[in-house]
Amino acid sequence: MAVSALELRPRGAVALMDAALRFCTRDTGVWALTLPSGAAVVAAVLYLAESVRMGWPLALPSLLLTLAWFFRGLSQGAACHHVQEVLLGTRGEPSAWASMKAALHRLPALSIAVTYLLTLNTLVVTLTLGLAYLAVSAHSVGYAAVMQGRGSPLRLYGLCSRLLGPARSTATWVRFLMAAQVLAFFNLHIALNFLLYLGRKLLGVDLTFAERFASLDNVSWLLFLAATTFALFEPVRAATASLLLVDGRVRQEGLDLLAAVQQLPARDVGRPLAPPGAARGAAVLVALLGLGLLAPAAAHAQAQDAAKPLARAEALKRLTAVAEACEASTPGDAPKTYAALESLGPAEGVKLDRFVRRLESLAFDAEDCDGARARLEQGLVTMGATVDAQARADARAASARAKDILARPEFAEAAPKAEKDAAEPAASQEPPGWIRRFLDWLGQQLKQLFESERPLPAEPTQPRVSGLNVANVLVVVLVTLTVGVLGLVLLRALSRNKAASDSEGVQVSTVDAQSLAGAANHALSRPPEDWAHLADALAAKGEYREAVRSLYLALLSHLHRDGAILYDETLSNWDYLRQFRGRAEWKAPFRELTLRFDFTWYGNLPVGQDGYREFRALTAPLLSAPSRPEVAGA
Repeated sequence: MAVSALELRPRGAVALMDAALRFCTRDTGVWALTLPSGAAVVAAVLYLAESVRMGWPLALPSLLLTLAWFFRGLSQGAACHHVQEVLLGTRGEPSAWASMKAALHRLPALSIAVTYLLTLNTLVVTLTLGLAYLAVSAHSVGYAAVMQGRGSPLRLYGLCSRLLGPARSTATWVRFLMAAQVLAFFNLHIALNFLLYLGRKLLGVDLTFAERFASLDNVSWLLFLAATTFALFEPVRAATASLLLVDGRVRQEGLDLLAAVQQLPARDVGRPLAPPGAARGAAVLVALLGLGLLAPAAAHAQAQDAAKPLARAEALKRLTAVAEACEASTPGDAPKTYAALESLGPAEGVKLDRFVRRLESLAFDAEDCDGARARLEQGLVTMGATVDAQARADARAASARAKDILARPEFAEAAPKAEKDAAEPAASQEPPGWIRRFLDWLGQQLKQLFESERPLPAEPTQPRVSGLNVANVLVVVLVTLTVGVLGLVLLRALSRNKAASDSEGVQVSTVDAQSLAGAANHALSRPPEDWAHLADALAAKGEYREAVRSLYLALLSHLHRDGAILYDETLSNWDYLRQFRGRAEWKAPFRELTLRFDFTWYGNLPVGQDGYREFRALTAPLLSAPSRPEVAGA
């Protein structure tokens, strides 16, 4: 539902941020449009971080993160469109699906905007060490500007600056206020740790390992918190971008003056008025603004005075009686001044009624003819100024005025580009650069290639192929190349998995134990028997935690030699369990031993003599089992 003119007034950064937060708490459509892309970005970031930590190939995680980021740009465009439709739309009830279809319609331009904004932010952060990131903030409304269909996305920063206008400083302060994400980051960390604490205290669940993972010294946990906080603020970014564009439009269209005058308090005729000279100056100022000082406030006046307003003839008759009683100017002396009564609008009837009653009270009840005479003269001057202002100003209501302004052609979804081309200086004869000439030639060739047999009507105002059309063709080419690279990566991944499955039964044990003699943390640096003897020696000294670790390394060494796992320092203990290819009856005790080892070694769970004996009893059957015949033969 479109807002009224009184709501279309300039807002400060704090008020605009507050409005965006209120909008996000009351509207579910913006969350439905942004949460899927936010979840995709979080998952892609975690997958890339895990691939870096494990030493896996980074081609597929990087590609997935790129696709998730483009999906995020599409969702931001749809969310901005949804916010604009809720605030200013006149096409019925807005819906998330309609906004998504509108974003898909502008997919090429949104794809260009994603690349443009990512490149610009990267350059700003790296070249200025992040100092200019807060100052250069006009492009923060990039997705909302693209969804309005004005200008070319290849010149996105200039387009955003032009649409914001005087609101550019507000955009800078809004970016400062977005630093609230830091507070959300730590609040999210505290809330999740508090839930783990409640689960451990109230439910009795042993969450030592989870609490150890959810700590600020864990890089994976920090990345998860940062990505989740970023995703939770996605609706706020869309709402603030749309509200900033509305604020810029309000400031440039002058609706702030209209709204300010409409909200002026109604003049109380019971108070002393300004002298005639000041009244004339105010009338001149009001005439220049094209607005009436006596703004429509009938509802407020009726709440204070329940009497029915006087008719114009009755008001003139009673004013004449007051003028004659106090020897002031009558209609016969100043006919033009009293003629202003007939030209006053219907909204001023209540005020005129109160003015007449006040004069009668002064003249007849209080017998203060001097005060009544002065107030009558000043009131007649004010009424004349009001009539002059009404003659110059549009008598329509503020809300109708705002709607008419927003319905102008320049606010259409696709603004004509002929006016912009005509505004360029025709005298400029500077030849275009080679990049522009190449793009024009490429556009002409593509246009001839894809042109239908039936000639389309020529556009006289567009002699050359626009940069937006060329950009759309380039985006199609880039998307095609991206899909091709994705298919190639998937084919290579499938072929790699097939090769790994073909060689699954082959035992690879090429690690030279003698070369690993100095690596005390490597499971293959000692045979299983030596690790077991070392564990018993450490237990005899009372170092049970180190003894449990030595026993687990003995188990890994034995399972590697048996062919049940392929030992690699870059893999985790649970990776060994997922890739376990040993005997079926070994998997359950191996899982139990892995769980106990993680809680003991990584979770700092205290272990004593009894704990070590239990761990030794569970490990003994696996260490004493003979190797498989096929492995021994190999």
